Amino acid sequence: MNVKIAVCGKGGVGKTMVSGTLARLLGRQGTKVLAVDADPNNTLYLSLGVPFEVAEKIVPLTENEELVQERTGMEVGRAFGGMFKLNPRVDDLAAKFGVPAPDNVTLLVAGTVQIGGSGCMCPAGALLKALIRHLIVGSGEAFVMDMEAGIENLGRGTTRGMDALIIVVEPGYGAITTVGRIQKLAQDIGVDRVLAVANKVTGEKDRKVVEAALVERGVPLLGVIPLDEGLHEAGLLGKAPLDHVPKGPAMEAIRGILRELRSHLS
Repeated sequence: MNVKIAVCGKGGVGKTMVSGTLARLLGRQGTKVLAVDADPNNTLYLSLGVPFEVAEKIVPLTENEELVQERTGMEVGRAFGGMFKLNPRVDDLAAKFGVPAPDNVTLLVAGTVQIGGSGCMCPAGALLKALIRHLIVGSGEAFVMDMEAGIENLGRGTTRGMDALIIVVEPGYGAITTVGRIQKLAQDIGVDRVLAVANKVTGEKDRKVVEAALVERGVPLLGVIPLDEGLHEAGLLGKAPLDHVPKGPAMEAIRGILRELRSHLS
């Protein structure tokens, strides 16, 4: 399955768990997957099963001062107004900085840039935008991007060209209202296929509330992930959910979500 997916959602809804598990399940089906961590928390490695002793040595690309200066011609943190390359070379970054993960997956920690508005006129921002643009346009591999919490990446347009934008939502007013904002921004930048996954669902009442909200907004629901104690245990132990509870209800639900995603993309 050759697909480009961006996963987003309000902080704490479980988007990183969904991102990492989808990436590994895709890899198990024979797809070579590049999993891009564009969240400042940089915890995608946990869901992918990359050991902590490996992950702690990774420097996000946007924080790699030597790399940013080499590719853009300006130091990280320089004041606005300087001259730098807006389209730095990025085609070799996945090969140079990617970290092997289980199940035919490579992790690339892109990092993020804390900015507001529609863009960032800074060297690190230029590098990040060029990287995502290259992966979207030029990569022959499937990839899954774990976005930062909220909708900042959408404001910068870094998801333009994705096959699907998946919003992870949990039962609750705050998470559900975020869906409408994300949907509008996605449409503004040309992402037509916006889908949703409901996570931490405790029963039929939760499910109906989420389903009704998504129907009202016209966002298809790929599937429902039940509240699963196994995920909590995996987090306490620092293990990937797919390794700790491979047959648990949450993991089985995500397998079903991947099948449903295939039908939407076919």
